[in-house]
Amino acid sequence: MLQGKKIVLGVSGGIAAYKAAALTSKLTQEGAVVKVIMTENAKWFVGPSTFQALSRQPVYDDTFDEQDPSGVQHIDLADWADMFVLAPATANLIGKLANGIADDMLTTTLLATEASVYIAPAMNVHMYQHPSVVDNLKKLNGFGFKFIEPGDGYLACGYVGKGRLEEPETIVEVLRRETERSMLLYGSKVLITAGPTREKVDPVRYFTNPSTGKMGYALAAQAADMGAEVTLISGPVTLDPPPNVRKIDVVSAQEMYENVMEHFPGQDIVIKTAAVADYRPAVTSEHKMKKQSGVWNVEMERTTDILGELGKKKTSQFLVGFAAETQEVKAYGRDKKKRKNLDAIVVNDVSESGAGFGSEANRVIWMGEREESLPLLPKQEVAREILNRIHKERGNL
Repeated sequence: MLQGKKIVLGVSGGIAAYKAAALTSKLTQEGAVVKVIMTENAKWFVGPSTFQALSRQPVYDDTFDEQDPSGVQHIDLADWADMFVLAPATANLIGKLANGIADDMLTTTLLATEASVYIAPAMNVHMYQHPSVVDNLKKLNGFGFKFIEPGDGYLACGYVGKGRLEEPETIVEVLRRETERSMLLYGSKVLITAGPTREKVDPVRYFTNPSTGKMGYALAAQAADMGAEVTLISGPVTLDPPPNVRKIDVVSAQEMYENVMEHFPGQDIVIKTAAVADYRPAVTSEHKMKKQSGVWNVEMERTTDILGELGKKKTSQFLVGFAAETQEVKAYGRDKKKRKNLDAIVVNDVSESGAGFGSEANRVIWMGEREESLPLLPKQEVAREILNRIHKERGNL
């Protein structure tokens, strides 16, 4: 899977830099084209000539040492790469990248690339657990960077714990699996809805629900990583759009309906995670309604059933719905799947502690060709499991 892949290996200044030499060799043996960028401190541990001999490619260590005057080397490298691997990634490099600091060849090139970036941290166990490092890792995760977690064991500093650079063989295997995964939905068009809708009462009041959009955004991010062309139609949320995803912002159920129906034709997979209002005020006031004594009754009318309409109109699309329930979860899920002509439905009990709206994790039941209960997982992992099942079941159609 790595044959012909163009990989930039970023090596920063830690004792684990010696493993980067072995990683360069193994990636080259896999058929990848490896170009190494070293920080100044990395050269205290391994010399550039080592990487040049192993990769049979030039080694870069100076932003201003232009090896080819016809181009700008850090931009050319950024554009050339299929993937970036940072091994070892020190606390210093992680901090720079998380905060947009570009003061050497490696960080300048990283800020300019649109390739997938894999970070393999290596540092003292206490450094790895420091709140600033933890925050920087979370920030990079939010940017869409991928991580190859360090291993547990004896560290060069004498401590035993988590912080040892993962072995080169394991890093190569991770890159193989990720490359294979990036082809699962390659060329597929995926439409995902996410977040809540807001139904206005007057200019300052509206009805809504507690959906944060995290599940839908996780699905959009994972689908893009799997090679899909992703359109995300989102209600009002505070999340940043995932990389390589086309985002369309909507507010009301009607806006959601209009945009979904516009983009539905030509899609291969449609996943509707949005918590769309079932009802809206029958009348919306143009001006703020003043407080009055007594009861205030708001007459409500039905919104369009978007998922039901999609089930009626689908041709070749693989249509997946979500059902957030609080009781008789499986029974309601089966009924909704059949009634709305879905290929699959993902059901979860939002009353369960630690799962559902606003949480970082979810426990869902997949109902497609067969039913399968997944354990409590982070939403990014839930998204990956769902998309793997969609890929498999589409292949069985």
